[in-house]
Amino acid sequence: MKTDLFNYDLPTELIAQHPAERRDMARMLVLHRDSGRIEHKIITNIIDYLRAPDVLVLNNTKVIPARIFGHKMASGGKVELLLLDEPVPNEWNVLMKTSRRPKVGDELDLCSGKVQATMLQDGEQGKARLRIKSERPLMEILDEEGVPPLPPYIARKEQTREQIHTDKERYQTVYAAEPGAAAAPTAGLHFTPALLDSLEKKGIKKAELTLHVGLGTFRPVSAEIITDHEMHHERYLVSEKAAHTIHTAKQNRGRIVAVGSTSVRTLESLSSLKKAEGSTNIFIYPPYEFQNVDAILTNFHLPKSTLLMMMSAFAGRELMLRAYAEAIEEKYRFFSYGDCMLIL
Repeated sequence: MKTDLFNYDLPTELIAQHPAERRDMARMLVLHRDSGRIEHKIITNIIDYLRAPDVLVLNNTKVIPARIFGHKMASGGKVELLLLDEPVPNEWNVLMKTSRRPKVGDELDLCSGKVQATMLQDGEQGKARLRIKSERPLMEILDEEGVPPLPPYIARKEQTREQIHTDKERYQTVYAAEPGAAAAPTAGLHFTPALLDSLEKKGIKKAELTLHVGLGTFRPVSAEIITDHEMHHERYLVSEKAAHTIHTAKQNRGRIVAVGSTSVRTLESLSSLKKAEGSTNIFIYPPYEFQNVDAILTNFHLPKSTLLMMMSAFAGRELMLRAYAEAIEEKYRFFSYGDCMLIL
C-alpha cells in the first residue's frame, strides 16, 4: 500500500500554535463507523456517548521538560539537546543541534552548569549518545532549566518565561504520573478533573497504563510503500489493576475506549489482558483486525503519518479522509494543541 494514499492538504492556519483557553473547550468530531455519520460536538459531550460498563484507557506517561541548552567545554560553542530516552542509568540518547558536532569524549556543560555530559557516540540525523552526570537528581534540574519538547510545527518566534510556564502545564495531561515521555499523548490533553469525575459518576471506569512516547511516533512516513517504514520501540507498562479493569469490562460487554494512539498501541501489543511490561514497535495500518480496542478518542494527525494510518485501519481509509476533509471545512484545529475526534 502506498504512503500517498494517506495524504491530504491542510491549510497552515489550522495548525494549532497554542492550547485552547481551557482544556475542555476542545471541539470533538464524532465519527460513527457503522453508518459513516459525522457529528460536531465538544469534548464534554463525550459523556453522552459512553455508558457503563465502558472503560476509558488513559496513558499516564509524563512529558519531561527535555529540551535543554548549554555549550561545548572545549570551544564554548552553543549546543541544544532534546533528551529522548535513558536505555541504561545515566546514559541518554539525544537529538543534538549545534554548529559543529562534538567528538567522542568531548565534554558539554548544560543547564547553567548544573549538568555535565560526555559524548559517547555520534549517530545519524542529529542523534547522539551521552553520559550525563549531575550533583542533584536530573529530573529536578530539568524542572528548573528544561523547556517542554514541543513538536516542530508549533513555531514559536520567542519563548518567554510565561509561555514556557504555560507549555509546561498544558503540554501535559492532568493525570500524568510516570516521567519518561519525549512527547505528550495529546488526546488526553482535553480532560479535566471535573470531566473525569463526571464520567466516573456515570459508571465509566478508567484504567491507566504507561507508554513513554518517543518522537518516532509522530514522524511522517518517508518510504513510498508503508511496509518499508520502520517503527521505533517504545516502553510500556500495564499494571495488574489496569489489566483487571479492562478485562472485567470486556467480560461485561463494555467497550474499551482508548484515549490516544499510544493507548491503542499498548492495548494492541498485548497477547492477553494481563499485567505486562515491555516495548513495542507495532505498526497498525489497513487492513488490521483490532483485538482489544472498541472506540478511540484521538487528535487530528499529520498527513502520511503512522497515526493517520492507524486511525484509517480502525475506521476505514476513505471514511477517515472524508472526516478529515469535513474537519478542515469546519475549521477544526489540528495536531498536538488542536481539537479531537471520537471514533465509535
